[in-house]
Amino acid sequence: MDENGSLYVVDNRKPEVRRYRRGESQGIVVVGGNGSGNRLDQLSCPQYVFVDRDHSVYVSDWRNDRVMKWVEGAKQGIVVAGDQGQGNGLTQLSYPEGVVVDQLSTVVVADRGNHRIMRWSRGVTKGSVIVGGNGGGGQSNRLNGPTGLSFDRHGNLYVVDNGNRRVQKFNIDSNSYS
Repeated sequence: MDENGSLYVVDNRKPEVRRYRRGESQGIVVVGGNGSGNRLDQLSCPQYVFVDRDHSVYVSDWRNDRVMKWVEGAKQGIVVAGDQGQGNGLTQLSYPEGVVVDQLSTVVVADRGNHRIMRWSRGVTKGSVIVGGNGGGGQSNRLNGPTGLSFDRHGNLYVVDNGNRRVQKFNIDSNSYS
């Protein structure tokens, strides 16, 4: 939801994101809606959505191994993470899921297939690993298919570690994060 109470819903079968304003039963397509594919106006099995203060919509584009940003009113998105083919390099993602964006437009994404959490600062094409990246596993320094993530007001990162059936809390140094 955004600060106006609008609800954003990902439909990974259509594939699109719809916005439902408070009191309206009909949503409008704000992302995608042009069939499944890898063009900048398409998505392929979108998973998670994040809306920033400017009403830009960020979507984890699962089958395209990328995160897309759609500025309010745009007819196509821009790639802000991944889109270099599926893989485990710092320019790549593998089945991205949860995504959050801070006030500096830093994108943080749960890279499910690579068992890691990645960060892309604004305008860069190469991300960095902030959690995991040691292969899948159940140890405290490993993740197993992370799906969701969130930050609290103190900068702690919470990760839904799906394959391990747990939520892990990480203290991310704000100097290394921003």
